[in-house]
Amino acid sequence: MGSGFSKKKKEAKLLKEQFEKMQTQLKNESATGTAGGGLISITLNGEYEILDLSIQPECVDPEDIEVLEDLVKAAFEDAVKKLHHSATSPMSGMPNLSAFGF
Repeated sequence: MGSGFSKKKKEAKLLKEQFEKMQTQLKNESATGTAGGGLISITLNGEYEILDLSIQPECVDPEDIEVLEDLVKAAFEDAVKKLHHSATSPMSGMPNLSAFGF
């Protein structure tokens, strides 16, 4: 029992270290989402905070604010998808968790 437990303990420690490293890397990530052919762009950091927002004047119509709102939402969702993809890619290199019952 001792050597099996010791091995699992080492694997758990390695997993924790890799997870902490990945969290730090993700905090430093950023992604830019666009919509309307680049009329709207939003840059988010790895904690989903807006770092930059750009709205081209030609997409602002005071009579049709819904279009602007939809474009901002679409750009935000695009940036979130990109961040999500960059967050899940490093996880493919993580150790197999089946040994821990996951």
